[in-house]
Amino acid sequence: MGKHAVVSGTSSGIGLATAGRLLADGWTVTGLDLAPPALDHAAFRAVTCDLCDAPRLKAAVAALDDADAMIHCAGYMKTAPLGALDAEDGLGMWRVHILAAQIMADALLPRMPDGGRVVLIGSRTASGAAGRSQYAACKSAMTGMARSWALEVVSRRIAVNIVSPAATRTAMLDDPARGTAPPVRPPMGRFIQAEEVAGLVAFLLSPAAAAITGQNIVMCAGASL
Repeated sequence: MGKHAVVSGTSSGIGLATAGRLLADGWTVTGLDLAPPALDHAAFRAVTCDLCDAPRLKAAVAALDDADAMIHCAGYMKTAPLGALDAEDGLGMWRVHILAAQIMADALLPRMPDGGRVVLIGSRTASGAAGRSQYAACKSAMTGMARSWALEVVSRRIAVNIVSPAATRTAMLDDPARGTAPPVRPPMGRFIQAEEVAGLVAFLLSPAAAAITGQNIVMCAGASL
């Protein structure tokens, strides 16, 4: 029987691409998302769950089979400059990007087999971007969280890493909620493709990446040069 991965945000974007890549690689995948599933595959199971609803998410994850890997892809962006920040927008993003990851990891990692993998989808925006302070705060918090987890589970050879893409060609790129902070095309002249991010995630789940842990790997098409 193939290995089992729990992936959040599988209805679209990076989560959908990641689930598809892992299925192609022979994994069994459980997808967590509030939206209807976009995959039809014998090895894919969709669990409908609002990742902003902490009690329900906790119950849903507790009921899952043990996982060899956890990949947290779910997320969204709302933007605003100083003077127009909305506290509820910030809290909403925190619940999805950080609290949901904490709930998933808290339930899955204690029973994850030795040698398991955790990948969180971060963002190059974590280093700061005008008009995106609330989103950047969530993504930058991932670094301390992931490295802390990596230290806790390193003796079990469980690797915890972050993949941080620059602007990626997903529905989020054209989301009106970006408002005052439109995407910037990287120096390579194109946006990152979700399948490229999924490919890096797949590598981090592979035997070749067993010694990589506690790292934030930036995929930016030259944006950070």
